[in-house]
Amino acid sequence: MKQALRVCAIFWLATVALGQTSTPTKPKKSPAATEAEVQALRDEMAAQQAEFQQQIKELRDELHRKDQALDQAQSAATAAAGKADAAQAQATQQQQTVATLKTDVTDLKTGMANTAVTLQETQKAIINDSPTALHFKGITITPGGFMAAEFVRRSRALGADINTPFNSVPMPGSSQTQLSEFFGSGRQSRVSMLAEGHVKDAKLSGYIEADFLSAGVTSNNNESNSYTLRQRQAWGQVALDSGFTFTGGQMWSLVTETKHGVDNRTEAVPLTIDPQYNVGFSWARQYGLRVSKDIGDKVWLALAVENSQATVTTHGNGTNYLVGSSGNGSGLYNSATTNCSTSLLNNNPLTPVTVCSYAGSYSFNPSPDIIAKLAFEPGFGHYEVFGVYSRFRDRVFPCGDEVLTLTCPGASSPGPSVLGAYNSSRDGFGYGVNARWSVMNKHFDIGVHGFGGNGEGRYGTSGLPDTTVRADGSLRLLRNYQGLGTLEWHGPKVDFYLNGGVEYVGRGFELNSNVNSTSYNAYVGYGAGGPGALGGGFNNSGCFSETIPGSGGFIPGSLSKCTADTRYVAEGTAGFWFKVYDGSKEKINFGRIQWGPQISYVNRETWSGAGGEQPHGLDTMIFTSFRYYLP
Repeated sequence: MKQALRVCAIFWLATVALGQTSTPTKPKKSPAATEAEVQALRDEMAAQQAEFQQQIKELRDELHRKDQALDQAQSAATAAAGKADAAQAQATQQQQTVATLKTDVTDLKTGMANTAVTLQETQKAIINDSPTALHFKGITITPGGFMAAEFVRRSRALGADINTPFNSVPMPGSSQTQLSEFFGSGRQSRVSMLAEGHVKDAKLSGYIEADFLSAGVTSNNNESNSYTLRQRQAWGQVALDSGFTFTGGQMWSLVTETKHGVDNRTEAVPLTIDPQYNVGFSWARQYGLRVSKDIGDKVWLALAVENSQATVTTHGNGTNYLVGSSGNGSGLYNSATTNCSTSLLNNNPLTPVTVCSYAGSYSFNPSPDIIAKLAFEPGFGHYEVFGVYSRFRDRVFPCGDEVLTLTCPGASSPGPSVLGAYNSSRDGFGYGVNARWSVMNKHFDIGVHGFGGNGEGRYGTSGLPDTTVRADGSLRLLRNYQGLGTLEWHGPKVDFYLNGGVEYVGRGFELNSNVNSTSYNAYVGYGAGGPGALGGGFNNSGCFSETIPGSGGFIPGSLSKCTADTRYVAEGTAGFWFKVYDGSKEKINFGRIQWGPQISYVNRETWSGAGGEQPHGLDTMIFTSFRYYLP
């Protein structure tokens, strides 16, 4: 490129030079031109040549400068091209970065939107969650419970807090029937805690619940009202995704009706203020080990082994049987004595006799109770069918009731003896059904419960006996029936309830024909009397006559000649709960305050005695409760 430019420049300069050196055609001079003219012409040509050389030099310098400028321009162009390539690469990279940033920003916006929705849902869940859950490591802890201020007013005195002993309603001749009672209490206040965690294919749960409806040996109402905290429930549970659930600890018995499947913490407990609930309600809270299977959330099968206990009532027997013992204090069972009563020896007012029983009696159980239940929810209502197997045992002493002057066959000396002692067992069975329907958009609940069998009295809330004792010292199981109907109306501010229940226990007695017995020719067992009883049966003639109290003013007189074995207990209950404040309806849940009254009427009917006497006890009770529930 440079060489071509040089050639063109030289060619152009030569052309210019030739043009300048050429002169116009003149007329030829004569040969006689002078030498001076020639010299002048030469000088002129030399000057023109010098000028031409100068111009060439200048052109060369200009060309050199242009070459340098061209080189600089080429260098600048090369550098610019490099910079342009770099800028283009940088621009491309920046475009990619911008595209990536746009994608990231879009993803961030989407994530922020999702996070906002999640936070809103979480906030709603936290606000609407009742009670509020706490999170500790991998578990969720839900506290619960309520604080209660309650009172009861009874027309017949029972010497009982708001927890009613239905089978102790006094007979007409008792001094308590002439006295009413009022007790205020905060002891039903309850605390609870639910802990839940999740692992692969399973949910782990633990629940504990307690209140203060327990009395220590030194508990009283004199000043501090220091009652003991009692364990209501304490259990652990593993619920597998496969539908199997394993639960162990102290819990509501599987006998107790539930509102959904056989799930713990859904028990269909009557809405009563009375913590003994309502007559006819079958239940227990005791040790249990339970396994259940959920089949499509429509059918549930459950099997439980639970702690057993025998409740025994008998009369006229000698010392020829052993069912259990009082509590062993070192074994942390209750060994205190209570339920003292005073009677007159041979009806002599000068010889009162006070007898106290043990606060806790513990049967020597051969095996646990076994309970099976089938629950199903076909789409309308909740239904349950269940069965209970209980085994009873005592130690029989055939010679333990011998009179002092007679000798048991085979014994070496007269009087009572342990000769021939043996164990005797009985099997008890019970069967029950439950049904519950929610209608009118779940505002109205109807419940029906029935349970019956031999030896199942303790599962009724009245605590009627399971068994009595024959003349020979062996156990005789009693027939039991329990029934309850409930009607409940649930509104936004008020819950109404009506309950009606009954519990029945059959007779079980016989005439002792053992001539060697101290109770020879006397009736033994439970409820002896009526037309078929030779000799008339138990004596109820004194159930209508008041007796003097024991000394000290705090021991009511015990009715003389008043066996009064319970035939049935019936109760009707009505009440409502008014929600003064319900935090679950608010943006932030501060808990719930509710108040409610309840009225109950109890009738305790007995079996007729020797003279046909059939006394009964009546009591009318009014309760109120003011409670604050944790959110």
